[in-house]
Amino acid sequence: MESKDVHVMEHMEELRSRIIKTLIGFLASFIVSFIFVQDIYELLIKDLEGKLAVLGPSDILWVYMIIAAVCAIAATIPLAAYQLWRFVAPALKPEERKVTFRFIPGLFILFIIGISFGYFVLFPIVLGFLTSLSAGQFEMMFTAEKYFRFMINLILPFGILFEMPLVVMFLTRLGIINPKVLKKSRKISYFALVIISIVITPPDIISDILVIIPLLVLYEVSVQLSNMVYRKRLMKEESALPVT
Repeated sequence: MESKDVHVMEHMEELRSRIIKTLIGFLASFIVSFIFVQDIYELLIKDLEGKLAVLGPSDILWVYMIIAAVCAIAATIPLAAYQLWRFVAPALKPEERKVTFRFIPGLFILFIIGISFGYFVLFPIVLGFLTSLSAGQFEMMFTAEKYFRFMINLILPFGILFEMPLVVMFLTRLGIINPKVLKKSRKISYFALVIISIVITPPDIISDILVIIPLLVLYEVSVQLSNMVYRKRLMKEESALPVT
């Protein structure tokens, strides 16, 4: 019993160490991002006519910090994935370690693709729609805090959601989930993705469709990838069985 408790404590200590290393990586990325935050800010507002307004000095700091934080999150994803892999690696077979290690770059790439889709495709459409509602009736003034809060709330979820296929492949490879479970929970998953789409977009059907379709496609891609990984896993397990 005591040896079991010691084993658990060792795992908790290692997990704590992995988390601390990830947080240090995030802090370092945040500092580097904050150094170049003005250049990033200029890049993000280059298509805007005029300048964004601020209501006080604290708004400027908040905007710079949130921009730096998002950049730091993106830069920390490979490190966080690597630390997670190192934590679960002792429980994996040598071949499984090699295969799961290859997922790490993909997490970063899919995150970048996700936020790029949100920023370059969805954000201009949604912003244009909301701006058109005020045409001839209101004088719209963008504050930096409101503008970037709206932008981050819209694009950041896509960076996370676009990683769904790779996460599903990883969990399938570890035997935690399988395509049968994904297919059985398809209706519930569709419903959850539709709710997410409605929550993060304005109340118009066009924006909802622009978000719902990619998310449903991502789910179906995840199911197919899970099925492919699951079949390979079964074939290897069957080939490893002794011939009778």
